[in-house]
Amino acid sequence: MADPRGFMKFARQSPKRRPVELRLLDWNEVYLPFGEDQLTSQAARCMDCGIPFCHQGCPLGNLIPEWNDLVYREDFEAASDRLHATNNFPDFTGRLCPAPCETACVLGINDDPVLIKQIEFEISEKAFELGLLRPILPDTRTSKKVSIVGSGPAGLACAQQLTRAGHDVTVYERADRVGGLLRYGIPEFKMEKRYLERRLDQMKGEGTKFVTSCEIGVDLDSNLLRSQSDALILAGGSCEARELAVPGRELSGVYQAMEFLPLANKVCEGDLSDHPMSANGKKVVILGGGDTGADCLGTVHRQGCVSVVQLEIMPRPPDVRDPSTPWPTWPLIYRVSSAHEEGGERLFSVNTQAFISDARGKVKAIHLHQVKSTLDEIGRFSFARVDDSDFELEADLVLLALGFTGAEKSQMTQQLDLEFDPRGNILRNASWMTNKDGVFVCGDMGRGQSLVVWAIAEGRSCAASVDRFLTGQTDLPSPIEFNSLAIR
Repeated sequence: MADPRGFMKFARQSPKRRPVELRLLDWNEVYLPFGEDQLTSQAARCMDCGIPFCHQGCPLGNLIPEWNDLVYREDFEAASDRLHATNNFPDFTGRLCPAPCETACVLGINDDPVLIKQIEFEISEKAFELGLLRPILPDTRTSKKVSIVGSGPAGLACAQQLTRAGHDVTVYERADRVGGLLRYGIPEFKMEKRYLERRLDQMKGEGTKFVTSCEIGVDLDSNLLRSQSDALILAGGSCEARELAVPGRELSGVYQAMEFLPLANKVCEGDLSDHPMSANGKKVVILGGGDTGADCLGTVHRQGCVSVVQLEIMPRPPDVRDPSTPWPTWPLIYRVSSAHEEGGERLFSVNTQAFISDARGKVKAIHLHQVKSTLDEIGRFSFARVDDSDFELEADLVLLALGFTGAEKSQMTQQLDLEFDPRGNILRNASWMTNKDGVFVCGDMGRGQSLVVWAIAEGRSCAASVDRFLTGQTDLPSPIEFNSLAIR
């Protein structure tokens, strides 16, 4: 390393966020610029640890110590080359990934870990600023036609890899714009869509084609598309929202998060003048304490809600790493996102019993009770109702952010006669192929609900398998070793 004592000289210094009262006035990203002096000193904290466990924490196998050293030396061109060698879209992961690499950082054993995610983000931004990220054209064309269904991070990563390998790639998206959850799930304040557009411009310049407003199985027969393609890749995500089967679920004012969030993005895109489910002037309750719940939280703040409460059935996590999740595993700790910083109340160990209606059939309150959780010997939680703990919360708008249960059983999957695994994901073998010859699956559609970094890793790995299927060999990297551990 350029400065083997850097971790002793410099403390971790995270980027600062814009003041809450200002950022709630707009939909712009929340972070202030990070100075180059700060960046190089943070890169210097990457120690000569011998075995970089950050590699284990990153599904993409990012070469983190290498590009940290290059950033310290202010060689941003070389740093960008090393970063993009393993990650198609570090500008996405640098904004959206929860950074499992940092929780695996060796320095994190007894100190604050290296600021890996921010350094990754800054390398990508610097590369765009310097004009380094131009389209990469293949040396030869194969004349093989590849169709990809779904334009989220897995589909985009798979498409870019296969286009660069010389194949003729077309990506089909049923929405009116490309991007999947990057477009219509991630709020603008977490990633402004202009950053998605610049990557799409790069991909278009490389030769990837995009077809929007086209639902495979409805607008275009699935088997016809398969017959017209040398390979068909499904990357449609895990879109079956988890339901809550309690009385009053049908009431007006109770919505799934993914009914609510896309419309907020459409307002930001200028497609809608007003959000039809807007939280403006309303008392909001969000069920679910994960990232989707936090996305809803930041959104209702900006829409002008009167109050907001976020509910979680799990107990409040500890403030420091719990012994049950030791280094270098992902730690069970209490986390505060930018949206939580902006206000609202968080309640833990509560369960929803019913939604209560007003005279017009609209939700007016939620009937809840507290629960006590227990953990069995294999790590499964169970919940018991606490006697005499019932209470009600007023609510004009309820958003269900309870996660997803698997891939849609759509007309496309029915036409292709695809098999599903017990977890609701499309079944695939070690070559990423489904039970239908020449039809592959990657991302959440085959893995289940997961992180953006896993989606990109799956897209890259699937691309390598498809390239081998089409040509008999491949030079494309495959970051995921497909086994029971990798697909769990």
